[in-house]
This record gives sequence, C-alpha cells and structure tokens, in this order.
Amino acid sequence: MKLVTAIIKPFKLDDVREALSEVGIAGITVTEVKGFGRQKGHTELYRGAEYVVDFLPKIKIEAAVAKAQVDQVIEAITKAANTGKIGDGKIFVSAIEQTIRIRTGETGPDAL
Repeated sequence: MKLVTAIIKPFKLDDVREALSEVGIAGITVTEVKGFGRQKGHTELYRGAEYVVDFLPKIKIEAAVAKAQVDQVIEAITKAANTGKIGDGKIFVSAIEQTIRIRTGETGPDAL
C-alpha cells in the first residue's frame, strides 16, 4: 500500500477529485495548507503599503491506495492539476506499513 500526497492549487480541487473518482479512488483527505516552492510568493499592496506574501494557499490531498493503483492515481492527479504554470504543485508517494479500519478491525488492503 502507498500514500499518495499531492499539493495543488486550490481551484483545481474539484477537477482532481473527479479524476480520482474515475480511476476508482473512493476516499481522500483534503487539507488547506500554505507554502511555497519555486513560485516563492508575491508582493501585494494594502492601504498603500507593499508587503510580501511568503506562503501561498494550497490544497493537500492524501489518498491511501494499493500498489497497483499508484501509477493511475499519479497520472490522474497530474492531468487534472496541470495548468502549465509555475506553482502547479507536487506529488509525493510513500509506503504505508499498516492500515486498520477502526469500525471493523480489517487490516491491510481490505481496510482501504
């Protein structure tokens, strides 16, 4: 099992959710986060004063998936979140050692 974590632009959330549904992902966790990478941030004007916004709003999506689905999930997220502009985001894949469904006690892939 793998944990696929994607950091995307907020307005792309619905597109990514739909793309993941189409490849059979039933559950995801979504968190509003702030951060920066190569995009760095930007300056804004407020009441005539200029200030730097270092951390940009992003959306973090996490999905626990079977190993066989990882490539499909990565492709679905990449296609749905791509705008071709800086700040589109990143995808991280990490191993999950154990999964337990609290309600039933199921473990491993059955718990997904």
